[in-house]
Amino acid sequence: MNTIMTEEPEIREESELAVEPLLRVETPVVEIKGLCKSFANRAVLKGVNLTVDKGENVVVLGKSGSGKSVLIKCVVGLMDPDQGEIQVFGNDISTLGYKKLNEIRMRVGFLFQSAALYDSMTVRENLYFPLKQHDRRLSPEDAEKSIEEILENVGLSEAIDKMPSELSGGMSKRIGLARTMILKPDIMLYDEPTTGLDTVTAREISELIVCMQKKNKISSIIITHDLACAKITADRIVMLKDGVIGAEGTYKELSDSDDAWVKSFFR
Repeated sequence: MNTIMTEEPEIREESELAVEPLLRVETPVVEIKGLCKSFANRAVLKGVNLTVDKGENVVVLGKSGSGKSVLIKCVVGLMDPDQGEIQVFGNDISTLGYKKLNEIRMRVGFLFQSAALYDSMTVRENLYFPLKQHDRRLSPEDAEKSIEEILENVGLSEAIDKMPSELSGGMSKRIGLARTMILKPDIMLYDEPTTGLDTVTAREISELIVCMQKKNKISSIIITHDLACAKITADRIVMLKDGVIGAEGTYKELSDSDDAWVKSFFR
């Protein structure tokens, strides 16, 4: 009988067997593809493509009527796009039912141009309202702790019992931000956060946006025409032109651009 001889398998050192780990690429928290939106036969957005990564601040610049606010309203389903796809946390929001869309919205904070505070409620009550809507089982003690913490974060602990009519424009904006942040959103959408504020207060709000981003690892889309705000807050800037993104880069890259249209924003 013939015996088939086989070689002893080569014993390799553990270090030789080690495989380089694959780089983990996180899915963008927001991914927009081919977004189109028209009003009365007027095309505002004509195929916008945009991604926002975890913990990234993206500023959107554009002239009045360029569709900046329309863009972020589509992101949270306040407006339906005519065409295109919007993925938020990996979900195509156009396909979601009411319950699932509401779950997504609970993870997204929206700060409007006006602070949109309830005039008949104190600051404490304005902050308590979204907490109770979000979690009806929340104890008054836990709610009070959250309110005091967020007011400390925005530097307005002393305003807890004031009425909105007693607040300055900057204070109202801070309280509006606190009311949105109290639910600890993963994404923040800012619609002209420094509009109507003096230069010093606008800078304070811009710096607060960055502070909250870093503290809570929040991703943000910031609609603004305020270049000082853009310079402070932006990790990346996209510029809308004729319904699409006409330029993109850091503040320095765009402000140093030789393109005449881009330069017109940075004069």
